[in-house]
Amino acid sequence: MELIRRFVKEEEGQGLVEYALIIGLIAIVAIAALTASGSSISSIFGTISTKLGSAEGVVSSAN
Repeated sequence: MELIRRFVKEEEGQGLVEYALIIGLIAIVAIAALTASGSSISSIFGTISTKLGSAEGVVSSAN
């Protein structure tokens, strides 16, 4: 019976569980955000790559 009373009174584990839940929620939100914006980011990097490639050609032909 004393073990149950001690278990109910201890609050150290509650803080750890709360932090774990917060970290889990942040991870889920981050994964969802990256999944939703993945194609948009890929398109932006593709455009940058194309423009850098054409700029390299212009610089090479100028020399």
